[in-house]
Amino acid sequence: MAVVAPQAPAAERTAPVQTDRFRYWQRRTIVSTIAGYALYYFVRKNFSLAMPGMESELGITKVNLGLFLTLNGLIYGLSRFANGFIADRVSGRVFMVIGLTLCALVNFAFGFSADAAALISGQMSGREFTSVLIMVMGLLWVLNGWLQGMGVPPCTHLLTHWIPPRELATKMSVWNMSHSIGAGLVVILCGYIMGNFGAGAWRFCFWIPAAIATVGAAGLWFALRDTPSSVGLPELSNTATKPGAAPERTEQFKAFIRRKVFGNRLIWTLAIANFFVYVVRFSVLDWGPSLLKQSKGVSLQHAGWMVAMFEIAGIAGMLLAGWVTDRFFASRAHRTCVFCMLGAATAVVAFWQLPATAPAWLTAATLCAAGFFIYGPQALLGIAACNHATNRAAATANGLLGLFGYSSTILSGLGLGYVAQHYGWEQAYLAIVLVAVLGMLVLLTMWNAQAAGYDEDQ
Repeated sequence: MAVVAPQAPAAERTAPVQTDRFRYWQRRTIVSTIAGYALYYFVRKNFSLAMPGMESELGITKVNLGLFLTLNGLIYGLSRFANGFIADRVSGRVFMVIGLTLCALVNFAFGFSADAAALISGQMSGREFTSVLIMVMGLLWVLNGWLQGMGVPPCTHLLTHWIPPRELATKMSVWNMSHSIGAGLVVILCGYIMGNFGAGAWRFCFWIPAAIATVGAAGLWFALRDTPSSVGLPELSNTATKPGAAPERTEQFKAFIRRKVFGNRLIWTLAIANFFVYVVRFSVLDWGPSLLKQSKGVSLQHAGWMVAMFEIAGIAGMLLAGWVTDRFFASRAHRTCVFCMLGAATAVVAFWQLPATAPAWLTAATLCAAGFFIYGPQALLGIAACNHATNRAAATANGLLGLFGYSSTILSGLGLGYVAQHYGWEQAYLAIVLVAVLGMLVLLTMWNAQAAGYDEDQ
């Protein structure tokens, strides 16, 4: 009689398969959201390369362009805040795809804004035409700002359901490459367009990225899934979302949000620090092409490449910052950010002090150093917020950080445009350095904070 080997319990027999499947879906989610959010940048950061063309062809002033940036940023911050609360309660996949598609449609329309202004005003130039044009562009770019707020919240919601807290700093730093990939590629693309086809080609800086984003939105629909349970896998353990838990009532969720986000001092500290981080980041990202051309004598095409290099250096910086956080600071992301802000301030001073006659490689190197340091906090502050708010409220917490981060465009957009126009770029550089130092000081106030809020009473 044959001896039948004892069978392991079903859960043990399926564990290796489920582990392999989980890793596959985790990688797929990370890669898909990287690509998807990079495409959101294609239809947002295209504006900075188009600005010199709009200024030259249409006569729009730096103050008006700065106003567009400020309004877009403020609305985007409000949108991320509002959509963060929604994204914690709905399908991240559906939310992200709809948002990207609508952003692409607005960009298509923005490319026709001068034609719309001519049709409304009955003129092709002059004061009335310019007034109508500013109104049309402003409304479209504000609308785009709101729709852009549908990008980060679903990504945060998706990733915190696929990545355990102990791995979040490293793996979400990888995801944060999406910012630099998207911004870097679009400035290269638009820099090529503007450098080779003249000021009137600014329209194609909106049409071509919009076409790419539309195709990408379709790809996201097929690539993403919301949670492990949606593909037959168990939910993560040791998180706020418990496997097999009964659906919570709206009142329970609101109470949790009040305690873990709005009543959490650490989340507010991270949000204030995020304001300063984004002022530094957007000062280079939004004004970089104009700043390089007007203060350092760099051509627009080369400026596009330099800003792209700023983003590429940022990828290296955020990856190293994530690894250092988990390896040396026991996942205390705020500690890493203190050193990053000091490095960013030092790099901006070095870039500022370079004369216009300095070698191009040295100008690029100092700009890259600023990107290397500033993108660590850009990634890690959101990760810290996810861990302190837990995965049940991660999108809401990041929405609050986004509100503060994008309200920074009051300074980086309108404020910096005003300073540059009336006092010159020298004073603008000084303002950027002071903001970086303030960000470092804010982060020092939470030096002794724990890494996450999962150990607290849920």
